[in-house]
Amino acid sequence: MSLLTVEIAAAGYGPATVLHEVGFEVATGGRLVVLGANGAGKTTLLRTISGLTTVDGSIRLDGTELVGLAPHRIAGAGIAHVPQGRGTFGDLTVRENLLVGGATRPGRAAAADADRWMERFPRLGERAARPAAGLSGGEQQLLAIARALMSTPRLLLLDEPSLGLAPKVTSELFSTLDELCGETGTAMLLVEQNAELALGIAETALVIESGRITVRGSAAELRDNDDVRRAYLGV
Repeated sequence: MSLLTVEIAAAGYGPATVLHEVGFEVATGGRLVVLGANGAGKTTLLRTISGLTTVDGSIRLDGTELVGLAPHRIAGAGIAHVPQGRGTFGDLTVRENLLVGGATRPGRAAAADADRWMERFPRLGERAARPAAGLSGGEQQLLAIARALMSTPRLLLLDEPSLGLAPKVTSELFSTLDELCGETGTAMLLVEQNAELALGIAETALVIESGRITVRGSAAELRDNDDVRRAYLGV
């Protein structure tokens, strides 16, 4: 069953069109990875789903039309967006960042979930009272993901979560994402340059070039596609 249905004729920023005839679905609890070179339109795709661009088309979450809704209403409908660069609030503590993520929920429930995530990720718990700016890159990314999950989303949008992270930290992060989505049943739409790791935790995949989808299929099919292997897997 489809959770997210995207049928975009065009999307972009004012008069500048970035995406052209982009259509796909994300299943309930499913995992889709989007591959593509820098500037291909991957970030714009996530921003479009979150209501941050101009769009001609339809984007539906479990049948509810999202096009035309304000970003906060799209978030309230069940979509959490972890942007490129993590977007943590550096002056706020780890715990305060988590509580921001649960701001739309009753205070007691949000506080309990903040405690739960800090227990789930001891590195965050150990740094609960520290400003987020003092965390390592990997810890900040973990905080950004936990903060997004504080809203109990049905769909998690992730934009280049491995950006700037060491290979070992990246590998640990993807293992964590795999576990989290399995535990919570949260669907995931992942934009990522590290194709090997991304395809390893995804079910379906597509490639965007110049704002258009050029390849799509199961993650296994893309992993075996010679053009994709040469362009994104380095083999």
